[in-house]
Amino acid sequence: MGSIFQEVEWMVYRHGTRDPFELLDAIGAVIWLSYEFDADGLKGFAAIMNDIPYAAINGNLSEEERRIVAGHEAAHLILHREEIMQSPARAIRDFNLYDGSGRLEFEANNFLADFLVSDEQVLEAMEEADGDYFFTAKLLHLPPPLLTFKINSMIRRGHDLRSPAVVQSKFLAKSKIW
Repeated sequence: MGSIFQEVEWMVYRHGTRDPFELLDAIGAVIWLSYEFDADGLKGFAAIMNDIPYAAINGNLSEEERRIVAGHEAAHLILHREEIMQSPARAIRDFNLYDGSGRLEFEANNFLADFLVSDEQVLEAMEEADGDYFFTAKLLHLPPPLLTFKINSMIRRGHDLRSPAVVQSKFLAKSKIW
């Protein structure tokens, strides 16, 4: 596999979508919307059972949050299949969606940020928002922490932008996303 960005671009090209639920469907994942979890608890999990990928999404989340969780779990299923298969539970559970402290979560968040919006959409929104970070996030329908992942990805790929924050440890884990 090349870079995460290249993997995202291939998925968008191959499946013709930036919609996380359509991506889950395209990769053959069974989507389970569960109402058994508190909105402040488990956000979702990715699992593989009998070689079938599953994405469980907390149904008590808002529609926008469910979309984010669906994309995050799709990222795990695409990028981390081997890790999921090797884990005793054959699953990756997500309580803190923007936790950047572990490699798997960091990679899933980078995939998600690059998948949901194109570089061009970000640049257009930044221009429309006159560089205002939070207004840019609002225009893109992204939680600000996820916009940080996207901007940092763009910077790593050579865009001349200023990062609003450094993605580190758990600085995003406690923030409310909407």
